[in-house]
Amino acid sequence: MAVANGVVARASTKEPLFSFGVIADVQYADIPDGRSFLGVPRYYRHSISVLQSAVDRWNEQGNIKFSINFGDIIDGYCPKDKSLWAVQKVLDEFDKFDGPTYHMIGNHCLYNLPRSQLVSLLKIATDSDRAYYDFSPCPGFRIVVLDAYDFSCLGWPNDHPVTAAAMKLLDEKNPNTDKNSPDGLVGVDRRFVKFNGAVGKEQLSWLNGVLQDASAHHQNVIVCSHLPMDPGASSPAALMWNYDEVMAIVHQYSCVKACFAGHDHKGGHSVDSHGVHHRTLEAALECPPGTSAFGHVEVYPDRLLLVGFDRMADTEIPF
Repeated sequence: MAVANGVVARASTKEPLFSFGVIADVQYADIPDGRSFLGVPRYYRHSISVLQSAVDRWNEQGNIKFSINFGDIIDGYCPKDKSLWAVQKVLDEFDKFDGPTYHMIGNHCLYNLPRSQLVSLLKIATDSDRAYYDFSPCPGFRIVVLDAYDFSCLGWPNDHPVTAAAMKLLDEKNPNTDKNSPDGLVGVDRRFVKFNGAVGKEQLSWLNGVLQDASAHHQNVIVCSHLPMDPGASSPAALMWNYDEVMAIVHQYSCVKACFAGHDHKGGHSVDSHGVHHRTLEAALECPPGTSAFGHVEVYPDRLLLVGFDRMADTEIPF
């Protein structure tokens, strides 16, 4: 078994209540390999092979109830006349999974298509262009999927009030001409860059209501977000703008056991001051040919067990 931050994931002799597949940051594009702004190699065409391997493995296991895609299914460098084609190509691979897939929106998705179109393509259960929702896969558990770009400069029309308000915030927090640059920003203030976003006020209120209801029904909660929400599990420049506001709500309740995220491709794991585990998933995009990064989470009454494949580290999360 692999190790994540010193935590060894152990095989269990008991059957889980349910299991679900996880994959993050496929960022497929039909373009030659490249590098991130930090110089890390990116394998744009191979990434869909990682997804194919994940779906094959989940189907072979036979007990994966659903899968969660943590956003960024195509890359910002995808030619814009191919954006719709590329999204559909990736979704076709998810459709080969024997169960449902729950999606969330990432920044690279929004570089390609407006959120109104993405909400429809990803079949996100919402009656608006907002992409947050929750569901209960079994009586004792609830999954909460956040829309980390509900308040952001990305995906909304240029003349939308959210776009204007988000740009105003960035102007106040980031003096750089290039708002994607964290140069000169210190510590967690480096998160105030254009490729990040925030949970809006209405969504914060909704989250509070969901956690209140989950507590009343004695449900354990798993929160999923494209953007990480704890500095210990992410580089500062990859954090959600208002992670502190979100976690202030989470910490009012004891029902949230773990927060999973993508976006920061190297992955990470931390336990915050209230005992909530934060697990940032390793990216499919940065897997060289012949390697993969995906996994599944086994859910038990007293713990979660992330069983990673290849470059995704195993992690045990006790309650």
